[in-house]
Amino acid sequence: MPRSSRRRTPPTHPAAEEIDLLDVLHALSDPTRMTIVRTLRAEPERACGTFPVDVAPSTLSHHFKVLRESGLIQQREEANRRLTALRGAELEQRFPGLLDTVLAAYDRTAGAGA
Repeated sequence: MPRSSRRRTPPTHPAAEEIDLLDVLHALSDPTRMTIVRTLRAEPERACGTFPVDVAPSTLSHHFKVLRESGLIQQREEANRRLTALRGAELEQRFPGLLDTVLAAYDRTAGAGA
């Protein structure tokens, strides 16, 4: 089958009730993944190759996988693009205030030059 006619397997996501706190915290422990999450807080949905990160495409794919499997993001296919969105409402329902607290702490630490 020619490469152009292959379909990518749709990404899988955990159900909201399956999102694990330790998986979320692990996913948020990386600066590149924090940049992705912060970007999605400001912009509801974004194409995968448009995030302000300086990593190889394969590394970016790995970061998306960690975020997706932890339940932080949801991805969907649209034509030849993969769009990424933060699962903010589901995270807020599962762990009230967690994302705001972690992002505020990260911003304070980043602002302090750490």
